[in-house]
Amino acid sequence: MPRSGEHAYRTRVTWTGNTGAGTGTYRAYGRDHEVTADGPPPLPGTADPAFRGTTDRWNPEQLLLASLAQCHMLSYLALCALGGVVVTAYEDTADGTMAEDGAGGGRFTEVVLRPRVEVASAEMRERALALHDTAHAKCFIANSVSFPVRHEPVVTAPQGS
Repeated sequence: MPRSGEHAYRTRVTWTGNTGAGTGTYRAYGRDHEVTADGPPPLPGTADPAFRGTTDRWNPEQLLLASLAQCHMLSYLALCALGGVVVTAYEDTADGTMAEDGAGGGRFTEVVLRPRVEVASAEMRERALALHDTAHAKCFIANSVSFPVRHEPVVTAPQGS
């Protein structure tokens, strides 16, 4: 049971890529799996295509980027709502760089979030832009990784506002 101020999460990853021979050889098995948790529908997973996965399922690298982008967005939207900034649209295109270490492992070296935000009026733009720094500082996921997570936000308002 988590203590006050703590939150517990549980997911299950089930490998579905046994083609009949198990992991007899590196090329003999599929990387397909399912990620599940209580509530949401199953998420189809695989490895990055560079590691014998497929492009029709989510890979862990994409999920890490999505997690960082989601966390930033949710922190940001909450701060805007609490701070009187009315966001009318939000979209983020995140890019990450991962480097292999030559010994079969590797690590992410950087992630760049590129949120494009629209606010209800031009007078909200400056505050809306500044709140990205606060959202970044409060993002649980960004605070949990050991590589830099940068953000390059763009904030617009409707013309004539």
